[in-house]
Amino acid sequence: VSDAFGCSMIALLHTGAAKFPPNILPRARQAVCSLLPAGVFKGYSSIVSRKLASHGFGASMAAMSSFPPQRYHYFLVLDFEATCDKPQIHPQEIIEFPILKLNGRTMEIESTFHMYVQPVVHPQLTPFCTELTGIIQGMVDGQPSLQQVLERVDEWMAKEGLLDPSVKSIFVTCGDWDLKVMLPGQCQYLGLPVADYFKQWINLKKAYSFAMGSWPKNGLLDMNKGLNLQHIGRPHSGIDDCKNIANIMKTLAHRGFIFKQTSKPF
Repeated sequence: VSDAFGCSMIALLHTGAAKFPPNILPRARQAVCSLLPAGVFKGYSSIVSRKLASHGFGASMAAMSSFPPQRYHYFLVLDFEATCDKPQIHPQEIIEFPILKLNGRTMEIESTFHMYVQPVVHPQLTPFCTELTGIIQGMVDGQPSLQQVLERVDEWMAKEGLLDPSVKSIFVTCGDWDLKVMLPGQCQYLGLPVADYFKQWINLKKAYSFAMGSWPKNGLLDMNKGLNLQHIGRPHSGIDDCKNIANIMKTLAHRGFIFKQTSKPF
């Protein structure tokens, strides 16, 4: 086996160009190594790594080659918190609006949108709502209305290049409530339009059940437990829930799971 051939094979294995499944990749490396003189694999491996780094790939290339490519360039992780009480108040209003922009190749967070929202129908938060979400009255008083926040979401989407037709992105929620019930219901009540990008999403509970074979009855807590992950922050904090969703998605992606839209078209 020529040194040139050996180098080419090692480069393929390093960059993922050979498209080996995760369970085959170690055996493929071992096979190439067995064909080369002692120490050559290690030497070429080091050279290839330095060459990739010199072209700006580095860790991102390693991350991309460690799991299959996703169908989307970006995942937009979203988790609303809303006014609530026992018995439930109507209409509910969004009071926390967080979005994490997750890179579909690396599954790393690239950008964050996070705003609190002033409720107008029931402007005073209930003690139950504050205890559940950790959101106190001072965090929503004087904040923009939902209409203003939706305008800022659109500006953020444009700034992040997410409105480019060539960029494939999709929202991800823990359940269908956020985008099937909460947002369209409040927008209808207020006479506001719902942007098209909010009309398709991935329900993480469904994705998890496809990947793991069991339904997470307790949502994020069950998914973290099933994947041996530490829960981030406090439950029912919108931004903390988004971080947990992103962490679960990254773990499933590294296990080879490909995320697909779960919502039905409007």
